[in-house]
Amino acid sequence: MIPRQRPLFAAICLIAFCGMVCGQTAAPEPGLTVSPIIGVVDQTPAEFLDVLGKAAKARWRLLFRPPPPTPSTDRSRSALVLGSLIAESYIVWQAGDSQQYRNTNQEMVNYCRTLGLGEKIMPRLMAQGKMAEMEHWKELQQEIAEGHQELQHLLREMQDEDLALLIDTGLWLRLLEVSSTLVADLPGTDARHLCIGSTTTLQLMRDRFDRISEKMRQRPLLQLVQAALFETQTLWLTKPNELPTAEAVLKTRQQIGDLMQVMWEKEK
Repeated sequence: MIPRQRPLFAAICLIAFCGMVCGQTAAPEPGLTVSPIIGVVDQTPAEFLDVLGKAAKARWRLLFRPPPPTPSTDRSRSALVLGSLIAESYIVWQAGDSQQYRNTNQEMVNYCRTLGLGEKIMPRLMAQGKMAEMEHWKELQQEIAEGHQELQHLLREMQDEDLALLIDTGLWLRLLEVSSTLVADLPGTDARHLCIGSTTTLQLMRDRFDRISEKMRQRPLLQLVQAALFETQTLWLTKPNELPTAEAVLKTRQQIGDLMQVMWEKEK
């Protein structure tokens, strides 16, 4: 796998007991509870959604978000929304919806302009829109990942490390909103662990957020992000070696969903 395709953090589990995902079962040692998370591998957002989609037989079009509000002058909010739009582009890619992709692509252009990235990133975003129009889906998947990494590089060149971290935070919050929504509607227990991928996923999100400057983290919206990450991580670490409960999945969907709604609302 090309290194630059990987998000700055990406960790998700290999599932031993879920035949539809891994196709094999590990035998537990006598007297021990089998952990639902047996290993961690690096995965891109596209790979995360591939696993989730197969397990949940996802109907991606039902998960599309409506257009976001006009970009905020609060750069931290705009960075979070831009990250969630990158996640949205992966979701739309899964659906193979060229018109919706172009709509999302245009919103990304607007948010990039707000962050001072419009001129430098515009050619790439325009090329992505053209790929979607021509339904060059295979090439577009790699292009989305490379465009994400270029945004990170440009922000770091501008010495905006906080915004680079917030873009990734917004991306993975949106992915967890989708995963928790899908898993909450599934019967049985086999796929509940897919709600978060793995506890490592949550820890990496916390680690990233903690690298944001303290001054930036004091903003009201980021205080909500911090609280949601802490509460979600605590929920899933209470009994990490037991099968996730339906309650944990529902609480995660509520916490992340409420946070995403606040992020997506027009700033008051």
